[in-house]
Amino acid sequence: MRLTRPMLAAAAAALVLTGCGSGGDDDSAAVPRTATGSLEHLAAEVGCEPTIQIDADEIRQGSCRKSDADGKFILATFATDRGQREWINGAKDYGGHYLVGRKWIAVGATKTVTALRATLGGDIEEGQDHSAHTGSHSGGH
Repeated sequence: MRLTRPMLAAAAAALVLTGCGSGGDDDSAAVPRTATGSLEHLAAEVGCEPTIQIDADEIRQGSCRKSDADGKFILATFATDRGQREWINGAKDYGGHYLVGRKWIAVGATKTVTALRATLGGDIEEGQDHSAHTGSHSGGH
């Protein structure tokens, strides 16, 4: 199964459900070693029961809602590093906040991703902020 634009669009639509928050970059807390494992294992690490949305050879994706204030997020695992990088490069065009580990990604609001990082480790990446582009065009004359 190849990752297609509709799959990326579906993931981006899920991002809208998570909300976009903007927070400070105060990541002074110690970050644990980056977790590894299956989608279910990673979800269990953060205390959620994933609802599987995509179950394919190259990608498994589920949505999670934690019972505490961390909110809703998307968790995806990938068969290859290349597949993961292609997915995130396409998804970042839609904005959002991503916690990136080895062959997995969690997507959610800044607060959620930051909270997940305290358990799962990983690196936080942000998608493009399109708010500055509204009403302005760049280019030649």
